[in-house]
Amino acid sequence: MSRRSTRMIVAVSTLVLLAACAAGPNELMGSPGPDGTLAGFWRGLWQGFIAFFAFVVSLFKDNVGVYEVHNNGTWYNLGFMLGVMTFFGGGGGARCRSRRTRD
Repeated sequence: MSRRSTRMIVAVSTLVLLAACAAGPNELMGSPGPDGTLAGFWRGLWQGFIAFFAFVVSLFKDNVGVYEVHNNGTWYNLGFMLGVMTFFGGGGGARCRSRRTRD
């Protein structure tokens, strides 16, 4: 097999793997959950804060999810992402501290 065909096979395989990981549509968006509520911005923010802990618990419990599928769409997603970024985005301060210690 030539080098060119090997590269082509690797490139196509990589594209297929990446496409397999792409998110699909949320069929339940806009429909109320079992309790009759729809998750909005504030619930998305809270669930973004606790996403790591919810993920760890979801490994052991089948009834715990990381992301609420019964949401109102854009506002929930914005809140969720802000919550995740707030909880996991603490690395910037560490870089500033390490730079100060070198001076």
